[in-house]
Amino acid sequence: MKSDLELTNQIEAYLRGELSSAEQAEFDQLRASNPDIDHKVVEHQNFTKQLSEYGNRRQLAANMDAIHQQLDIIGLKDEVLPKTVQIRNLWKKYRVNTAIAASIAMIAVLSTMLSTGYFSKTISTNYSALRREINNIKRSQNALIKNINNKPVKGPSDPGHFGGTGFALSSNGYVVTNYHVIKDADSVYIQNTKGESFKVKQVYVDPAYDIAVLQIVDPNFKTLPSLPYSFKKATSDLGENVYTIGFPRDDQVIGKGYLSSRTGYDGDSVAYQVDIPVNPGNSGGPLLDNRGNIIGIISGKQTQSDGAAFAIKSKYLLKALEAIPKDLLEDKLVLNKKNTLSNLSPTDQIKKLQDYIFMVKVY
Repeated sequence: MKSDLELTNQIEAYLRGELSSAEQAEFDQLRASNPDIDHKVVEHQNFTKQLSEYGNRRQLAANMDAIHQQLDIIGLKDEVLPKTVQIRNLWKKYRVNTAIAASIAMIAVLSTMLSTGYFSKTISTNYSALRREINNIKRSQNALIKNINNKPVKGPSDPGHFGGTGFALSSNGYVVTNYHVIKDADSVYIQNTKGESFKVKQVYVDPAYDIAVLQIVDPNFKTLPSLPYSFKKATSDLGENVYTIGFPRDDQVIGKGYLSSRTGYDGDSVAYQVDIPVNPGNSGGPLLDNRGNIIGIISGKQTQSDGAAFAIKSKYLLKALEAIPKDLLEDKLVLNKKNTLSNLSPTDQIKKLQDYIFMVKVY
């Protein structure tokens, strides 16, 4: 087992291209088999990039100060304004310095735009989070139909503003969804497959991993039976068959596909890429393998590529849960470790899962 210092030195040599071909291949294999090492490499790469950008900005500022001291701005203004000939002469005299100053100013502006993520806003338009804007007309019609059929409608009649998906973490009312689904919400409800709505409160959020943990606080809620699924810690294999259940509309929708990459959008090591058709409303839905293990949480898709969806790895969900301060949990949050889905057919797995998947309604 290497010490942290030895590992850091090896990562730096790897990133600088100082390893031999054999060492490079060995380290690539280590990254592929050990997600923690891969995550450390990405973090170190980002850290050194930030240091380099900081050094470049400091050098740029020093260069601009030096050039600014060489220019007599007031003298230029007094001499240039009166006569056209003087303007031409001054331009010939100072055009080199002026061009340099303008170039440096342009570089400074571009650096600022890059460091603040200006360009990434344009680039990231190719990534779409999957929170759904609820169609008030359809939701109102559905509520009317339920009333006509004399079915009791529990919870608010207002259909809400946004929707997503969530699923049970425990039988005593803890639920998880994406942070972007409930961000800036005044209140949040979840709805089960029977049409019953329950008020929930926000317990903990982790914006970095796009995870939100909720707790049902509705007096009408009854404890669920033991969860049939467990949460997978290890990285799943490429090509593995996976499926998800979500609410891109008012009814549960099943999506099936396979795991197409161990990294998410733009090489994000926190997420998987999966070849599954998803739509707004799928955010927060569980991603399961064919043995019924939770391996991730659906979070977004690539808009310009059919079937390229992304899911936060269950490993980072577990990390977020471990980080919850104990005083925020009114009841114990104990994850199920027994999987009762593994020997069932896909159809029977889905039947057992339905009562643990919820529509998230944001107001």
